[in-house]
Amino acid sequence: MIIAGSADPAYRTPFTDNEHHGVADTTREKGGSGGGFWPHHLLEAALATCINITLRKYAAKHGIPLKGASTKVVLDRSRPEETIFGYEVELAGGLTADQRAALLRVAGDCAVKQTLSKRISFKYGVD
Repeated sequence: MIIAGSADPAYRTPFTDNEHHGVADTTREKGGSGGGFWPHHLLEAALATCINITLRKYAAKHGIPLKGASTKVVLDRSRPEETIFGYEVELAGGLTADQRAALLRVAGDCAVKQTLSKRISFKYGVD
């Protein structure tokens, strides 16, 4: 569970899971201070970090010599009826073509992508 609060300047929003802490804000153009992550950037970060962790875990489990991974995610909200998450992955290390293909295949299977791919609904109240 994430708990978000209020802080100054206007719209600065600290959040926590009671162990880790972060700050969100809106842009200066929208009245914020720009002093934290924009909420949509946090969605991008959730997917990017999940893909990155998934790649590294898979490589470790299967003995693939992955030295590092870089994941870029861009949220495209230009279509009113559709949200598109574009992503790219850069892999470092002496990898064979088969190892690269396997890593790129599992990148698309990360848990956050699976969650975002399901039908989503919202309800007021936390169980």
